[in-house]
This record gives sequence, structure tokens and C-alpha cells, in this order.
Amino acid sequence: MQEYALVPVISKSFATHINTKIISPAEIVMTTSAIYLDNNATTRALPEVIETVARISCEQFANPGSRHRFGRDARKVLEDSREQIAAILGAQPSEVIFTSGGTEATNIAIKGFTTNIEPGKIILTEGEHAATLETCKQLVQRGFDLDWLKVDSAGRLRADQLVDCNWDNLKLVTLILAHNETGVIQDVESIANYCVEHAAPLHLDGVQAVGKIPVNFRQLQATSLSAAAHKFHGPRGVGLLLLKQNAKPLPLMHGGHQEQGIRPGTEAVALIAGMATALNRWYVDHIARTEQLCSMRDQLQAGLTKQCQPTVVNGSLTHRLPNTLNIAFPGLDGEALLVALDLAGIACSLGSTCASGSTEPTPVLKAMNCPADVIAASVRFSVSIDNTPAEINTAIERIAKVVKRLRA
Repeated sequence: MQEYALVPVISKSFATHINTKIISPAEIVMTTSAIYLDNNATTRALPEVIETVARISCEQFANPGSRHRFGRDARKVLEDSREQIAAILGAQPSEVIFTSGGTEATNIAIKGFTTNIEPGKIILTEGEHAATLETCKQLVQRGFDLDWLKVDSAGRLRADQLVDCNWDNLKLVTLILAHNETGVIQDVESIANYCVEHAAPLHLDGVQAVGKIPVNFRQLQATSLSAAAHKFHGPRGVGLLLLKQNAKPLPLMHGGHQEQGIRPGTEAVALIAGMATALNRWYVDHIARTEQLCSMRDQLQAGLTKQCQPTVVNGSLTHRLPNTLNIAFPGLDGEALLVALDLAGIACSLGSTCASGSTEPTPVLKAMNCPADVIAASVRFSVSIDNTPAEINTAIERIAKVVKRLRA
């Protein structure tokens, strides 16, 4: 990993933490080999992705809508990328709509399927990502009702509740496929069947799933699915919406024919080509990559569980992303732990980066009925192919040292 110089900025509030056993000035490591374990927030773009973006930016720079040779060259890159992505994700090329990222894709789906229709019911699970939750809350102001599906203590959707669910006046179901905080993967087959039976659109937030686990759009039976390139070592600023043929959400913006008019605006060809490169790299290597990530995640979990007792691992141990560990250190304050780990050269998070700054307990852990002391002490570690087993051993030592010091 790259060497980073860590120069802490000591605020008044942090100075208070220093004086209360979180860390002493003498223990602050000013220069250390920082270990990045926050890959669910974003990943580092692969070298070949950066090369692709730079090359396309220089060579196929033209507007893909232009009808001259330069435009046709850019159009070919755009459509080749579309075909490659569609093939990997089990979709038709015409079902791939390029966006600026996962949040925009989710907004297009949820708002697009509910615009200019009579308000009704939207079904979603407790603990959805902010991109889904906040968008749905906006629809409440238009008269829509939100119905919440519960998850069990492992974070998995309780299938038994679907039988008794009131499907009357249903307008939309939206579900996170793989959770950004716990890594828990949902089985969507049952709810997809209900959506088909009741002719209700099903949107899947696939932002943490695509590029980490196999995703087949056709088999999922979803109406739409959102993804973002920067979650799987692609460039930031580009994502996609898979949109089932004949599903036509109303666009959020107007002004062009691009992307079937659903997402107007000149396509970012270089970024899209970079996304295709990243996804193809995952597809070619995904079996070995999954084994590598699972091994490091389990190595981290085993080491922390052994050296930092008591600990609690949040979420399903079998149905989760290969790279994600959400673990609690009861008795500690998560915010203080996060600061101390950062100063020790460990980059991690308390949950969703999109919700950072919030003082509320993480919604998904509340939905799982985790005890208050577990919620308050939970931290998310997410590894990537940039990490190594040797780094994980170093991370375990540093984390254990911080945890023991804070508990002293």
C-alpha cells in the first residue's frame, strides 16, 4: 500500500478525547503506512481503468451524438461498453442506461415510476440506503404511503411477512440487494414473484452488489437495478440503471435524446469505458477475487474476535458480501474509536458515507434489533483486492491495541 503522512488536526473537542484516554499526544503516529479498509465507501481505480479513461479522453474525445467520423468513433466505444456491461449483468444492451452514479440511478427509478400516477403504497425494507430512503420520504409529501418490511436479527428479509402483506394499491417495491453497512445479501426471489403477480415495479439497489457478487438482471426479475463504478475499482462520476424492456420511467431531466431520453445529456464516454473495463476485470477474475476477499475478511474477523473480546459480528455470516465485516466492540464509543483508528493508520467507517454526520444510530442495526451498546460500538471494515494478508495482520494488531487502550 502507498505511504501516507498523517497530520492530525487537533480540535477542541478532540483535545477532550485525548485527555480522556482515547489517545495521548505521545502515541500519535505522525507518519505510518496507512491501511485502507473502507472499500464500501469507494475503491481505488485500477491502473488499467485509469489508462482506459485517459486514452479514450484523448483518442475518442468527440460527442458520441455527432454524425462525423470522430463522433462515430466515440459512439462505437460507448456502445461496445454498453454491450460488454449488459452481457456481464444478464441484461440486453438496450436495458443499460448510463448515469452519473448509483444515487442518480436510484432517483430515476423511484421518482420515474411514481411521477404522474395516483399516490399509493411504496414497500421498502428497514435500513435502506439514504439514496432510497430520502427519495421515498419526498414522495410521502405527495401523498404516498411507506410500508416497511422487517428484517431478522441477521439482517435478512423475513419471507413470512410477505404472505400477510397488504398488496392493495401498491405502486412500487424497492429493496437493497447487498447492504452497504453489514454486507448482508438479500434473497429477492419471493418478493420479485409477488411484484410480478401484482404488476408492481421492483427496483433493486445493486450498488454494493455489482462488481462484488454475480448479478443476473434477468434472473432477478427486477424492473430496474442501480450500480456505481467506483464501488468496484472503476472511476467515480459514472454508474448505470438497468431498466427492463418496456419499463419507461419518466425522466428527471429534459433536454436531449441521450440514453433513450431517460437520462439526457452528453454521455461521459471515457468514464463509461472505464466502468466497462473495471467490470470486465471483475468478471474475468471474480472466482479468485471472491476467494481472496473472503479469506482476508475472515482473517480480520478471526483476529479481532480473538484479540478484542468482547466482540459482536453484525449480520448474516453466510449471506454477505465477500469483503465486508461489521463488528462491534461493546463498551466503546464508535465515534471515538473511529478517530483513534484513523490516527493509528486504519481507515474504516461507522456505516454509510452518505449518512456521515448523522447523530442517529445506524438504521439497519436498529432494524436488526441489535442492543444499544452494540449499535454504539459498531464499525465497518471493507477490504479489497488492494489489500494483502500481511496488511490484515498489521491491521489486527493496530485495531487490537487501540481497542485495549480505550477499554483500559
